[in-house]
Amino acid sequence: MHDIVNMKKFLLALIIYFVTFGHAYAYLDPGTGSTIMQAIVAALAAGAATISYYWRKVKAFASKNISKIKKKSKV
Repeated sequence: MHDIVNMKKFLLALIIYFVTFGHAYAYLDPGTGSTIMQAIVAALAAGAATISYYWRKVKAFASKNISKIKKKSKV
């Protein structure tokens, strides 16, 4: 219980810190922007590939079970 209270206090302090700090006046050159875009596109592609991979497994499992059910109903 004590750990949960400490974690809540820590998260609250972290949120307050990030909400209240001022401007950074940082410069992002075009190379940085393209790197960020590449990372976003790569993450989306990896997510799509992962979803596609597991979706195929689910479909194969379901079709195998459906074919077993159809065979049992014909008998």
